[in-house]
Amino acid sequence: MNYRADFPILNTRIGKRPLVYLDNAATTQKPECVLAAERAYYEQQNSNIHRGAHYLSRVATEEHEKARETVAGFLHAASAREIIFTSGCTAGINLVSQTLALSGLIGAGDEVIVTTDSHHSNIVPWQMLCGRTGAVLRPVPLTPELQFDMEAYHRMLSPRTRLVAVPYISNALGAINPVQQIIADARRNNPATLVLIDGAQSTAHLPVDVQELGCDFYAFSGHKVYAPTGTGALWGREEILEQLPPWLGGGEMISEVSFEKTTYNTLPFKYEAGTPNIGGNIVLAAALRYVQQIGLNAIDAHEMALTRRMFDGLQELGVNILGTRDKRGALISMTVPGVHHYDLGTLLDQMGIAVRTGHHCCQPFMQSLGITGTTRYSFALYNTMEDVETALSATARALDMLR
Repeated sequence: MNYRADFPILNTRIGKRPLVYLDNAATTQKPECVLAAERAYYEQQNSNIHRGAHYLSRVATEEHEKARETVAGFLHAASAREIIFTSGCTAGINLVSQTLALSGLIGAGDEVIVTTDSHHSNIVPWQMLCGRTGAVLRPVPLTPELQFDMEAYHRMLSPRTRLVAVPYISNALGAINPVQQIIADARRNNPATLVLIDGAQSTAHLPVDVQELGCDFYAFSGHKVYAPTGTGALWGREEILEQLPPWLGGGEMISEVSFEKTTYNTLPFKYEAGTPNIGGNIVLAAALRYVQQIGLNAIDAHEMALTRRMFDGLQELGVNILGTRDKRGALISMTVPGVHHYDLGTLLDQMGIAVRTGHHCCQPFMQSLGITGTTRYSFALYNTMEDVETALSATARALDMLR
């Protein structure tokens, strides 16, 4: 598999060196078809949607709702009515948090379970929910191997568990969480418990079938799936979305308005107040079609070959890799005794290798390990084995200078 030529930005050179882009867990680069789709929208379709009687409005409306169908198909949703366009995974999780806080479904003494290695976007919205409702936030610890501790999770489940919110893949570790079992166990404990899956790190790498998973909500960001920034979607089970109140008022989310009373629109428009990111949502669909054309199973196999070679190569350099070789997504986080992650990342950048350094928006997890951050290598479908070998060679050179 070699799709590097589809991504114009990968022709960039860092000094005399070609760019090796291994910061895909932060954001992915965009293929030519996505760039072309964005330009085509603004050159040929740009208009506000749903309410216009003229040609461009009809075209834009049709393409926007086709995009919703594409997202629904990508996630295997039961209906496009279950797809709410958002500005990203963070917005999707906040939508659920804020509507639950307004709904009365969660109250004082109820419990919200998250994971110790959750991104701040899967911690802070639930802290806000707990602050508004009196509920209690409970993080599931990790095992010594830095895996989701299923035994601890079982002990934490109780009649007061109202919500479980977990990442499919940890952005700080790369560990793939056993989400299907997590969901099933929550259901056995209490059929009314809601489960949200943070799909920020999984959607570009693994096939997702929300109906098969059995969760209630699934959120993802477009910019991590080769689409523009400021795009994404929340899938929610239709019967639950019908129960929850809207979170923003005005525009498309209304059916009728008077000064005495407002009635709300049907799904999914009930949750899409104001003019949406029309062009962005249409281009998000183009990115998902690009991924579907290649195939997520093929992408996963390709990325796993790269990840395992990087894992083995880093082990030979004597670094500390967080987590195990198996049960991991397409990213590796590591630390080096006596070497600051920022210093390593700076030297790698000078050699043309783009990686991410820092706490990766997982400060509670980093604090639990007694570290301030890691160096993270993350892969996408356009990375090659040559990228891996170049990055390993550069890492070895940088460590020689820093140790």
